Amino acid sequence: MTKASGQAKYLQLTSAIRESIKRGLLTAQERLPSARELALQLSLNRHTVMAAYQELIAQGWLYSQPRKGYFVSKLLPIDSSDTTQQLADKKQSSGFDWQFTRAIATPNLESSDSYPYNFAGGTPDVALFPFNDFKNYVSESLTRPNIANLHYGNNAGFPDLIEQVSLYLRRTRSLTGRQILITNGSQEALYILSQLLLNEHSSVATEAMGYAPAWQSFRSAGANLVAIAQDEQGLIPAAFEQAIIEQQHLKPIKLLYLTPLHQYPTTVTLTMARRHQIYRIAQRHNIAIIEDDYDHEFHYRCQPLAPMASDDPSGLVIYLSTFSKVMFPGARIGFMALDKQLSDAVIGYKTIMNHKVSTPMQDAIARWMKSGAFERHLRKVTKTYHQRRDFMTQLLNDYKASGQVVAFNEPDGGMAMWVEINQSAAQLAVKAKNQGIYLQHEGLFCLPPHQNQDRFIRLGYAGMDEEKLKAGLALLFQAN
Repeated sequence: MTKASGQAKYLQLTSAIRESIKRGLLTAQERLPSARELALQLSLNRHTVMAAYQELIAQGWLYSQPRKGYFVSKLLPIDSSDTTQQLADKKQSSGFDWQFTRAIATPNLESSDSYPYNFAGGTPDVALFPFNDFKNYVSESLTRPNIANLHYGNNAGFPDLIEQVSLYLRRTRSLTGRQILITNGSQEALYILSQLLLNEHSSVATEAMGYAPAWQSFRSAGANLVAIAQDEQGLIPAAFEQAIIEQQHLKPIKLLYLTPLHQYPTTVTLTMARRHQIYRIAQRHNIAIIEDDYDHEFHYRCQPLAPMASDDPSGLVIYLSTFSKVMFPGARIGFMALDKQLSDAVIGYKTIMNHKVSTPMQDAIARWMKSGAFERHLRKVTKTYHQRRDFMTQLLNDYKASGQVVAFNEPDGGMAMWVEINQSAAQLAVKAKNQGIYLQHEGLFCLPPHQNQDRFIRLGYAGMDEEKLKAGLALLFQAN
């Protein structure tokens, strides 16, 4: 507050606060100090501050709430050529001319969880997670920590968690003889692998319909993406080999990214015969395979096929998975199983990014797994998701009978269904959004945009109970 000749102190304070609001130093609905607090800070009389606040209330810059205080107004008066949005934009932009070395898409920060009906395909039901039970393991990790593991270093992951994951993979997926690395979700693993194995002179082969965040990681390293045709049995081996031949004098294919157990998004399980064919092709052409086994736990009719990484004599398969589907996405715990040489390189890159893993959370999960409670929880949610899949099947059969659904296959496992409808999938997704429904349509998964038939939607059934599934589908198909 500056001294102005002939101007009352309360008006000086009024002007100072008003300018702070205009410049964005005080934001809409922000609470101001009480008159007593501000008077002490500025060495003013409390009545002077109260007079300034009352003047700003009269002008529309502030409002008061009894026993709560004074707040910046949500709708501010405009006394210049700037709009409120322009003021916000000025605050956010420094005016510096940033020179980016690569193009990065602006992230979509909208969360599917904000919708009353969320049919996102890989969303678990967080309400099923045993928070009260798990907090005991979190408490143990903080009250009885291994002090040595709290310091910098050991970027492979918390040793006890690595041990538990190794045991779990050996028992449930026949995976042995590999280095286990814990990551901040599978997306971090994909990013690190991209930076280590790809550049602007290389290509990645991927299913023609697939997981866009993985594509973004590959592109971040400058790699070219090559879409490989797929059918009702999954990726077509002959198309994979033909793509390798076509790219060898352009940007050679260095990696194949694959979701063989529950293909994303179609949920198709890649047959054993095709797995062997694809492996032999990759082996022959010296191409590594990233096997993303994102929801292996949820398989219902029988035991799921063992990962490709479990029968990998050449050591060319990089195995990825995550606990996000078993726990909740915010846990940010993924893992890789890979050979020693690649493991050392990944740890080195992780150390550049971050000097230490999140020890308390990893410690808590290790204790949870060792106690047996992890697999008890897994059995419970698998049973629940199985029931929800069956319920979704019944509902979709009713909509098929009415002609609104053309076709769908009941998957052996996973958390979603791939459904053909009798109208534009993209247009239905727009209508659904207006009804409070989050819906993923075919166009979101097509690597070559021209292959989009605009006839399919992906319906996740794991994240909502039967009542919400029924109500959500009724509302969705009323949007026709």
